[in-house]
Amino acid sequence: MTYQNYSLKQLQQIDAAHHLHPFTDHKEMREAGSRIITHANGPFIYDSEGMEILDGMAGLWCVNIGYGRDELADAAYAQMKELPYYNSFFKCSTPTPVLLAKKLAELAPKHVNQVIYGSSGSEANDTALRLVRHYWALEGKPEKNRIISRKTAYHGSTIAGASLGGMEPMHKQLNGAVPNIVHVMMPYAYELALPGESDHDFGLRAAKAVEDAILEAGADKVAAFIGEPVMGAGGVKIPPMSYWPEVQRICRKYDVLLMLDEVITGYGRTGEWFAAQTFDIEPDTITTAKALTSGYQPLSALLVGDRIAATLVEKGGEFNHGYTYAGHPVACAVALKNLEIMEREGLVDRVKNDTGPYFAKALQEHIGGHDLVGEVRSIGLMGAIEIVRDKATKERFLPAGSAAVLVRDHAIAQGMMLRATGDTMILSPPLIWTRETIDMACGRIAKALDLAQADLRKR
Repeated sequence: MTYQNYSLKQLQQIDAAHHLHPFTDHKEMREAGSRIITHANGPFIYDSEGMEILDGMAGLWCVNIGYGRDELADAAYAQMKELPYYNSFFKCSTPTPVLLAKKLAELAPKHVNQVIYGSSGSEANDTALRLVRHYWALEGKPEKNRIISRKTAYHGSTIAGASLGGMEPMHKQLNGAVPNIVHVMMPYAYELALPGESDHDFGLRAAKAVEDAILEAGADKVAAFIGEPVMGAGGVKIPPMSYWPEVQRICRKYDVLLMLDEVITGYGRTGEWFAAQTFDIEPDTITTAKALTSGYQPLSALLVGDRIAATLVEKGGEFNHGYTYAGHPVACAVALKNLEIMEREGLVDRVKNDTGPYFAKALQEHIGGHDLVGEVRSIGLMGAIEIVRDKATKERFLPAGSAAVLVRDHAIAQGMMLRATGDTMILSPPLIWTRETIDMACGRIAKALDLAQADLRKR
């Protein structure tokens, strides 16, 4: 590779001179220099200095089958040789998106049988917003266009995705969000439950916030509710089991569509192909991306339920929406091979019956008792560690998020890549992790917590 002709310092200088990174304080990063990741294999990534790092984030929630899979490279190469690209406009298609759509319909909940492709989760959520509003217009109810979302939700970085999401810093930088989107409380019991309130009762109260928003606007004005089954980028916030059944009941009562954002949870993360199946939700749309190709190619798939699809086909005429790379034949070929490998190796069942339960147990036993940890939680192979100053009162360190960043930096130095979001450390490893890998991760995180605690005592 040509990068081998450059030193780390040279790559950092070029990066600083020409490359604007996502979600980055560019002044701070350029002063410190970027970490250059050069190669990867299995569950490990390697930087330009040869350091081996256990990847606890699957790249960015996506490399579910791990790194270095020749079969995916071969699938991409074969498709590039045969047909590197053709669009899906002008009543044209190519074989791989057709076959992938069939496969996705087989894996999805039984009432979800149609697919609209894009290249990212943000694009897919833009499409979902367009689609549900268009659906109600076709049904003769164009005024039914309000979307209910949640605070701290993450639905992408486009203008529509950031508007759907509930991240206040993103809203401030938008300087004008997409209208008719409102945000209600998140279902996060650790911070928001009342004294003595059970998880069950809290889940019902959090769901009632959705109903209250519908009633405030009027059901004839509300198009849909959008939510991540588990709030990922917001801190792996796992709702009580009472929450989703009640949200679904409310949506049905008021004839409000239910949009699931499974960009993070889709394709095995929670121990089922989709978290809709984990939580027994029957959504009208499911946004997916990331693990669809294990991150080896950019691809998203908005899965569309039969109710919306029937109206779009029978009443719709032309749907004036679409992307140049929608259904890209190479990306779809990689997705097909990725899903084939996941099925062949039984990765989803492994998460459900083996590594997921072991991951939960290991986090509790090795991490949960640490003085800096207020709570650990997980579902499938995604988890969170809450960093606190005081376990009893849940008091956080100041400034907010500073302690979590300290833990993260120590973890990376120990060869463990995980992410700090506010005061929360989050984990979303490749689904190929074994019990041994989980033990390795917990050992390195525990060491990072000890080192961070020692630093914090010096303040």
